[in-house]
Amino acid sequence: MDFQMQYLSFFVIHTDGEESAASSGKRFKHYQTLDEDTYEDSEIQKFLDDEFKRIVKRKVERNPNSAGAPTKIGRFMVEPGYELGSNQNYNLFQRLRDADSKERFIGIADELVRIYMDTSAVRGGAFIIALSKLNTYFDEPFLFLLKCDFEPKIARISDERNLISQVEMAISARSIKSIQYPHMPEEGMLEHWDLKIHQASHARYFEDFLKYVSYEKPLPEVMGEQVVEMVHQFIADKWQEDESSERREEENAVEVWAASEKRDLQEWWSQEQVEVAAAALVEQKPDLPFSFKLDSVTIKGLLADFGAAIHFAKHNGRYLAVIEGDSFQFDKGMSPVELLQPLDLVDIMPLIGTKQPPQEENPAQSYAVTSESAASDDEVPW
Repeated sequence: MDFQMQYLSFFVIHTDGEESAASSGKRFKHYQTLDEDTYEDSEIQKFLDDEFKRIVKRKVERNPNSAGAPTKIGRFMVEPGYELGSNQNYNLFQRLRDADSKERFIGIADELVRIYMDTSAVRGGAFIIALSKLNTYFDEPFLFLLKCDFEPKIARISDERNLISQVEMAISARSIKSIQYPHMPEEGMLEHWDLKIHQASHARYFEDFLKYVSYEKPLPEVMGEQVVEMVHQFIADKWQEDESSERREEENAVEVWAASEKRDLQEWWSQEQVEVAAAALVEQKPDLPFSFKLDSVTIKGLLADFGAAIHFAKHNGRYLAVIEGDSFQFDKGMSPVELLQPLDLVDIMPLIGTKQPPQEENPAQSYAVTSESAASDDEVPW
Protein backbone atom coordinates (compact mmCIF):
# COMPACT_ATOMS: atom_id res chain seq x y z
CA MET A 1 0.00 0.00 0.00
CA ASP A 2 1.40 3.35 -1.07
CA PHE A 3 0.53 5.93 1.63
CA GLN A 4 1.32 9.61 1.12
CA MET A 5 1.24 11.60 4.36
CA GLN A 6 -0.34 15.05 4.14
CA TYR A 7 -0.31 16.14 7.77
CA LEU A 8 0.45 14.49 11.09
CA SER A 9 -0.05 16.20 14.46
CA PHE A 10 1.62 14.75 17.55
CA PHE A 11 0.15 15.51 20.98
CA VAL A 12 1.13 14.26 24.43
CA ILE A 13 -1.53 13.80 27.13
CA HIS A 14 -0.67 13.91 30.84
CA THR A 15 -2.85 12.99 33.81
CA ASP A 16 -1.99 13.65 37.45
CA GLY A 17 -1.59 10.16 38.85
CA GLU A 18 -1.83 7.68 36.00
CA GLU A 19 -3.54 5.24 38.38
CA SER A 20 -6.61 7.49 38.32
CA ALA A 21 -7.64 7.78 34.69
CA ALA A 22 -10.54 10.04 35.62
CA SER A 23 -8.25 12.50 37.42
CA SER A 24 -9.19 16.14 37.09
CA GLY A 25 -5.53 17.06 36.42
CA LYS A 26 -5.66 16.29 32.71
CA ARG A 27 -3.70 18.35 30.21
CA PHE A 28 -2.18 17.99 26.78
CA LYS A 29 0.53 19.60 24.70
CA HIS A 30 0.97 19.90 20.96
CA TYR A 31 4.53 18.86 20.13
CA GLN A 32 4.70 19.17 16.37
CA THR A 33 2.74 18.92 13.14
CA LEU A 34 4.52 17.43 10.15
CA ASP A 35 3.72 17.76 6.47
CA GLU A 36 4.67 15.35 3.71
CA ASP A 37 8.32 16.38 3.46
CA THR A 38 9.10 16.61 7.18
CA TYR A 39 7.27 13.34 7.88
CA GLU A 40 9.38 11.37 5.40
CA ASP A 41 12.57 12.42 7.19
CA SER A 42 11.28 11.92 10.74
CA GLU A 43 11.74 9.18 13.33
CA ILE A 44 7.97 8.85 13.73
CA GLN A 45 7.79 7.74 10.11
CA LYS A 46 9.91 4.73 11.08
CA PHE A 47 7.79 4.17 14.20
CA LEU A 48 4.52 4.18 12.22
CA ASP A 49 5.90 2.82 8.95
CA ASP A 50 3.74 -0.30 8.91
CA GLU A 51 1.04 0.77 11.37
CA PHE A 52 -1.19 2.53 8.83
CA LYS A 53 -1.08 -0.52 6.55
CA ARG A 54 -1.91 -2.75 9.52
CA ILE A 55 -4.89 -0.60 10.48
CA VAL A 56 -6.34 -0.55 6.96
CA LYS A 57 -5.83 -4.30 6.45
CA ARG A 58 -7.17 -5.30 9.89
CA LYS A 59 -10.18 -7.57 9.47
CA VAL A 60 -13.45 -6.51 11.05
CA GLU A 61 -16.99 -7.88 11.11
CA ARG A 62 -20.02 -5.61 11.10
CA ASN A 63 -21.54 -7.99 13.64
CA PRO A 64 -18.60 -9.26 15.74
CA ASN A 65 -18.65 -12.64 17.44
CA SER A 66 -18.65 -11.01 20.88
CA ALA A 67 -19.54 -7.67 22.47
CA GLY A 68 -15.90 -7.32 23.55
CA ALA A 69 -14.40 -7.61 20.07
CA PRO A 70 -11.40 -5.25 19.86
CA THR A 71 -12.17 -4.12 16.30
CA LYS A 72 -15.59 -2.78 15.36
CA ILE A 73 -17.35 -0.87 12.63
CA GLY A 74 -19.02 2.32 13.82
CA ARG A 75 -21.73 4.14 11.88
CA PHE A 76 -22.54 7.83 12.14
CA MET A 77 -26.00 8.33 13.62
CA VAL A 78 -28.49 10.76 12.04
CA GLU A 79 -32.16 11.46 12.54
CA PRO A 80 -34.48 9.98 9.88
CA GLY A 81 -34.45 12.12 6.77
CA TYR A 82 -31.17 13.87 7.60
CA GLU A 83 -27.81 13.51 5.88
CA LEU A 84 -24.30 12.89 7.22
CA GLY A 85 -23.69 16.60 7.63
CA SER A 86 -26.03 16.65 10.63
CA ASN A 87 -23.69 14.39 12.64
CA GLN A 88 -21.23 16.28 14.88
CA ASN A 89 -18.56 13.55 14.87
CA TYR A 90 -18.69 13.33 11.07
CA ASN A 91 -18.43 17.11 10.71
CA LEU A 92 -15.28 17.23 12.83
CA PHE A 93 -13.68 14.38 10.88
CA GLN A 94 -14.64 15.93 7.56
CA ARG A 95 -13.20 19.32 8.51
CA LEU A 96 -9.87 17.60 9.17
CA ARG A 97 -10.04 15.81 5.83
CA ASP A 98 -10.80 19.09 4.06
CA ALA A 99 -7.99 21.05 5.78
CA ASP A 100 -6.13 22.92 3.03
CA SER A 101 -3.20 24.19 5.10
CA LYS A 102 -0.99 23.06 7.95
CA GLU A 103 -2.30 25.82 10.23
CA ARG A 104 -5.90 24.86 9.50
CA PHE A 105 -5.15 21.20 10.28
CA ILE A 106 -3.44 22.07 13.57
CA GLY A 107 -6.39 24.18 14.70
CA ILE A 108 -8.97 21.46 14.06
CA ALA A 109 -6.71 18.73 15.48
CA ASP A 110 -6.37 20.78 18.67
CA GLU A 111 -10.17 21.02 18.86
CA LEU A 112 -10.48 17.24 18.45
CA VAL A 113 -7.99 16.49 21.24
CA ARG A 114 -9.85 18.89 23.57
CA ILE A 115 -13.05 16.93 22.95
CA TYR A 116 -11.21 13.67 23.58
CA MET A 117 -9.88 15.03 26.88
CA ASP A 118 -13.45 15.37 28.15
CA THR A 119 -14.00 11.61 28.05
CA SER A 120 -14.17 9.78 31.36
CA ALA A 121 -11.27 7.36 31.01
CA VAL A 122 -8.43 9.37 29.50
CA ARG A 123 -4.94 8.05 30.26
CA GLY A 124 -1.57 9.61 29.60
CA GLY A 125 0.13 8.90 26.31
CA ALA A 126 0.67 10.09 22.76
CA PHE A 127 -2.29 11.12 20.61
CA ILE A 128 -1.58 11.21 16.89
CA ILE A 129 -3.89 12.66 14.24
CA ALA A 130 -2.82 11.85 10.68
CA LEU A 131 -4.20 12.61 7.25
CA SER A 132 -2.83 10.34 4.55
CA LYS A 133 -3.75 9.38 1.00
CA LEU A 134 -3.69 5.81 -0.24
CA ASN A 135 -2.47 6.52 -3.73
CA THR A 136 -3.11 2.97 -4.88
CA TYR A 137 -6.85 3.58 -4.93
CA PHE A 138 -8.04 7.04 -3.96
CA ASP A 139 -7.47 10.77 -4.34
CA GLU A 140 -9.31 11.57 -1.10
CA PRO A 141 -7.45 11.04 2.19
CA PHE A 142 -7.91 8.72 5.14
CA LEU A 143 -8.08 10.16 8.64
CA PHE A 144 -6.27 8.19 11.36
CA LEU A 145 -6.53 8.81 15.09
CA LEU A 146 -3.93 6.88 17.09
CA LYS A 147 -3.60 6.67 20.87
CA CYS A 148 -0.49 5.13 22.46
CA ASP A 149 -0.69 4.84 26.25
CA PHE A 150 2.50 5.35 28.23
CA GLU A 151 4.34 2.08 28.88
CA PRO A 152 5.24 1.57 32.58
CA LYS A 153 8.63 0.38 33.83
CA ILE A 154 10.59 0.89 30.63
CA ALA A 155 14.38 1.17 30.90
CA ARG A 156 17.39 1.21 28.61
CA ILE A 157 20.87 -0.11 29.33
CA SER A 158 23.03 2.78 30.51
CA ASP A 159 26.64 2.17 31.57
CA GLU A 160 28.67 -0.16 33.77
CA ARG A 161 28.01 1.92 36.88
CA ASN A 162 24.29 2.69 36.56
CA LEU A 163 23.35 -0.38 34.48
CA ILE A 164 20.01 1.02 33.38
CA SER A 165 18.34 4.41 33.09
CA GLN A 166 14.61 5.00 33.27
CA VAL A 167 12.78 6.07 30.14
CA GLU A 168 10.00 8.56 30.74
CA MET A 169 6.90 8.74 28.54
CA ALA A 170 7.73 5.55 26.64
CA ILE A 171 5.18 4.45 24.03
CA SER A 172 4.88 1.28 21.98
CA ALA A 173 3.25 0.44 18.66
CA ARG A 174 2.22 -2.90 20.14
CA SER A 175 -0.96 -1.63 21.81
CA ILE A 176 -2.00 1.30 19.64
CA LYS A 177 -5.70 2.16 19.70
CA SER A 178 -6.90 3.53 16.39
CA ILE A 179 -9.76 5.04 14.43
CA GLN A 180 -9.77 4.92 10.64
CA TYR A 181 -12.17 7.01 8.58
CA PRO A 182 -13.61 6.26 6.14
CA HIS A 183 -13.90 2.49 6.41
CA MET A 184 -12.63 0.48 3.44
CA PRO A 185 -14.71 -2.76 3.43
CA GLU A 186 -12.89 -3.99 0.33
CA GLU A 187 -9.82 -2.76 -1.50
CA GLY A 188 -10.81 0.16 -3.67
CA MET A 189 -14.17 0.71 -1.92
CA LEU A 190 -15.01 3.41 0.64
CA GLU A 191 -17.97 3.59 3.01
CA HIS A 192 -18.37 7.20 4.14
CA TRP A 193 -21.02 6.37 6.73
CA ASP A 194 -18.67 4.01 8.55
CA LEU A 195 -15.42 4.17 10.47
CA LYS A 196 -13.23 1.39 11.85
CA ILE A 197 -12.30 1.49 15.51
CA HIS A 198 -9.70 -0.68 17.24
CA GLN A 199 -9.10 -0.67 20.99
CA ALA A 200 -7.74 -3.88 22.46
CA SER A 201 -8.57 -3.01 26.06
CA HIS A 202 -11.51 -3.12 28.43
CA ALA A 203 -11.78 0.67 28.65
CA ARG A 204 -13.78 1.95 25.69
CA TYR A 205 -12.02 5.30 25.27
CA PHE A 206 -13.01 5.88 21.68
CA GLU A 207 -16.61 4.77 22.11
CA ASP A 208 -16.94 7.33 24.89
CA PHE A 209 -15.29 9.94 22.68
CA LEU A 210 -17.52 9.30 19.65
CA LYS A 211 -20.90 10.06 21.17
CA TYR A 212 -22.75 10.15 17.84
CA VAL A 213 -21.53 6.83 16.45
CA SER A 214 -23.45 3.58 16.82
CA TYR A 215 -22.24 -0.03 16.61
CA GLU A 216 -24.03 -3.09 15.35
CA LYS A 217 -25.08 -5.76 17.82
CA PRO A 218 -22.76 -8.77 18.31
CA LEU A 219 -23.52 -11.71 16.07
CA PRO A 220 -24.78 -14.00 18.89
CA GLU A 221 -27.31 -11.35 19.91
CA VAL A 222 -28.49 -10.80 16.33
CA MET A 223 -28.85 -14.52 15.67
CA GLY A 224 -30.47 -15.04 19.06
CA GLU A 225 -33.13 -12.48 18.18
CA GLN A 226 -33.78 -14.31 14.92
CA VAL A 227 -34.16 -17.62 16.77
CA VAL A 228 -36.67 -16.08 19.19
CA GLU A 229 -38.58 -14.63 16.24
CA MET A 230 -38.67 -18.09 14.65
CA VAL A 231 -40.16 -19.54 17.83
CA HIS A 232 -42.80 -16.81 18.01
CA GLN A 233 -43.69 -17.47 14.37
CA PHE A 234 -43.96 -21.19 15.10
CA ILE A 235 -46.39 -20.47 17.98
CA ALA A 236 -48.42 -18.10 15.78
CA ASP A 237 -48.71 -20.73 13.05
CA LYS A 238 -49.56 -23.44 15.56
CA TRP A 239 -52.33 -21.59 17.41
CA GLN A 240 -53.60 -19.30 14.62
CA GLU A 241 -56.46 -17.24 16.12
CA ASP A 242 -56.63 -19.31 19.30
CA GLU A 243 -55.93 -17.07 22.34
CA SER A 244 -56.19 -19.84 24.90
CA SER A 245 -54.34 -20.01 28.21
CA GLU A 246 -52.16 -22.79 26.77
CA ARG A 247 -50.92 -20.41 24.06
CA ARG A 248 -50.14 -17.72 26.63
CA GLU A 249 -48.23 -20.28 28.70
CA GLU A 250 -46.11 -21.19 25.68
CA GLU A 251 -45.43 -17.53 24.90
CA ASN A 252 -44.45 -16.86 28.51
CA ALA A 253 -42.14 -19.88 28.46
CA VAL A 254 -40.42 -18.46 25.37
CA GLU A 255 -39.85 -15.12 27.10
CA VAL A 256 -38.36 -16.81 30.17
CA TRP A 257 -36.14 -19.00 28.00
CA ALA A 258 -34.94 -16.11 25.83
CA ALA A 259 -34.07 -13.97 28.87
CA SER A 260 -32.06 -16.69 30.62
CA GLU A 261 -28.26 -16.58 30.40
CA LYS A 262 -27.96 -20.34 30.95
CA ARG A 263 -30.58 -22.44 29.23
CA ASP A 264 -31.53 -26.11 29.26
CA LEU A 265 -32.55 -28.20 26.27
CA GLN A 266 -36.22 -27.29 25.75
CA GLU A 267 -37.36 -30.26 23.61
CA TRP A 268 -39.94 -28.15 21.77
CA TRP A 269 -39.02 -28.90 18.15
CA SER A 270 -38.35 -31.97 16.05
CA GLN A 271 -34.98 -32.73 14.47
CA GLU A 272 -36.29 -31.58 11.08
CA GLN A 273 -37.58 -28.26 12.42
CA VAL A 274 -34.26 -27.52 14.11
CA GLU A 275 -32.25 -28.36 10.99
CA VAL A 276 -34.44 -26.08 8.82
CA ALA A 277 -34.07 -23.18 11.28
CA ALA A 278 -30.31 -23.76 11.63
CA ALA A 279 -29.90 -23.85 7.84
CA ALA A 280 -31.55 -20.42 7.56
CA LEU A 281 -28.98 -18.96 9.97
CA VAL A 282 -26.03 -20.77 8.40
CA GLU A 283 -27.04 -19.42 5.00
CA GLN A 284 -26.49 -15.91 6.37
CA LYS A 285 -23.15 -16.79 8.00
CA PRO A 286 -21.62 -20.18 7.16
CA ASP A 287 -19.03 -20.00 9.98
CA LEU A 288 -21.60 -19.23 12.70
CA PRO A 289 -20.22 -20.55 16.01
CA PHE A 290 -22.16 -23.10 18.07
CA SER A 291 -21.32 -24.32 21.55
CA PHE A 292 -22.97 -26.11 24.44
CA LYS A 293 -22.19 -27.91 27.67
CA LEU A 294 -23.26 -31.44 28.51
CA ASP A 295 -22.72 -31.60 32.27
CA SER A 296 -19.03 -30.60 32.65
CA VAL A 297 -17.99 -31.16 29.03
CA THR A 298 -17.93 -28.16 26.69
CA ILE A 299 -18.25 -28.69 22.94
CA LYS A 300 -17.48 -25.91 20.47
CA GLY A 301 -17.97 -26.11 16.75
CA LEU A 302 -20.07 -24.55 14.01
CA LEU A 303 -23.83 -24.47 13.76
CA ALA A 304 -23.38 -26.06 10.31
CA ASP A 305 -21.96 -29.13 12.13
CA PHE A 306 -25.30 -29.85 13.81
CA GLY A 307 -27.07 -32.73 12.13
CA ALA A 308 -23.95 -33.50 10.09
CA ALA A 309 -21.09 -34.09 12.53
CA ILE A 310 -22.82 -33.29 15.84
CA HIS A 311 -25.96 -35.13 16.92
CA PHE A 312 -28.15 -34.98 20.03
CA ALA A 313 -29.92 -38.07 21.34
CA LYS A 314 -31.45 -39.65 24.46
CA HIS A 315 -30.88 -43.18 25.71
CA ASN A 316 -31.72 -44.83 29.02
CA GLY A 317 -32.80 -41.47 30.41
CA ARG A 318 -29.49 -39.79 29.59
CA TYR A 319 -28.62 -37.09 27.06
CA LEU A 320 -26.01 -37.91 24.43
CA ALA A 321 -23.93 -35.69 22.18
CA VAL A 322 -22.57 -37.83 19.34
CA ILE A 323 -19.65 -36.33 17.43
CA GLU A 324 -18.56 -38.08 14.28
CA GLY A 325 -15.42 -37.64 12.21
CA ASP A 326 -12.75 -39.41 10.21
CA SER A 327 -9.94 -39.29 12.76
CA PHE A 328 -8.98 -38.33 16.30
CA GLN A 329 -6.14 -35.96 17.07
CA PHE A 330 -4.47 -35.51 20.46
CA ASP A 331 -2.18 -32.64 21.37
CA LYS A 332 -0.88 -31.93 24.86
CA GLY A 333 -1.55 -34.17 27.83
CA MET A 334 -0.77 -37.70 26.66
CA SER A 335 -3.18 -40.27 28.11
CA PRO A 336 -3.92 -44.00 27.79
CA VAL A 337 -7.08 -43.10 25.86
CA GLU A 338 -4.88 -42.57 22.80
CA LEU A 339 -4.16 -46.31 22.80
CA LEU A 340 -7.83 -47.32 22.63
CA GLN A 341 -9.35 -49.69 20.10
CA PRO A 342 -12.86 -48.14 19.97
CA LEU A 343 -15.89 -50.32 20.54
CA ASP A 344 -18.68 -50.38 18.06
CA LEU A 345 -21.47 -47.93 18.87
CA VAL A 346 -23.99 -50.74 19.35
CA ASP A 347 -21.76 -52.12 22.11
CA ILE A 348 -21.64 -48.74 23.85
CA MET A 349 -25.38 -48.11 23.85
CA PRO A 350 -26.28 -50.66 26.57
CA LEU A 351 -23.73 -49.04 28.90
CA ILE A 352 -25.29 -45.58 28.70
CA GLY A 353 -27.20 -44.69 31.84
CA THR A 354 -25.92 -47.68 33.83
CA LYS A 355 -23.13 -45.91 35.72
CA GLN A 356 -22.23 -42.39 36.75
CA PRO A 357 -18.86 -40.77 36.00
CA PRO A 358 -16.62 -40.21 39.05
CA GLN A 359 -17.20 -36.92 40.87
CA GLU A 360 -14.40 -34.38 40.58
CA GLU A 361 -12.97 -32.80 43.72
CA ASN A 362 -13.44 -29.45 42.03
CA PRO A 363 -17.00 -29.38 40.70
CA ALA A 364 -16.29 -26.23 38.70
CA GLN A 365 -13.75 -28.07 36.54
CA SER A 366 -14.87 -28.65 32.97
CA TYR A 367 -13.52 -30.08 29.76
CA ALA A 368 -13.73 -28.67 26.27
CA VAL A 369 -14.07 -30.39 22.91
CA THR A 370 -13.51 -27.71 20.29
CA SER A 371 -13.93 -27.93 16.54
CA GLU A 372 -10.82 -26.83 14.64
CA SER A 373 -13.12 -24.98 12.23
CA ALA A 374 -14.85 -23.02 14.99
CA ALA A 375 -14.88 -19.33 14.13
CA SER A 376 -14.04 -18.03 17.61
CA ASP A 377 -12.88 -19.02 21.06
CA ASP A 378 -15.80 -17.09 22.50
CA GLU A 379 -18.57 -19.32 23.83
CA VAL A 380 -21.74 -18.64 21.88
CA PRO A 381 -24.69 -20.27 23.63
CA TRP A 382 -27.49 -21.16 21.22
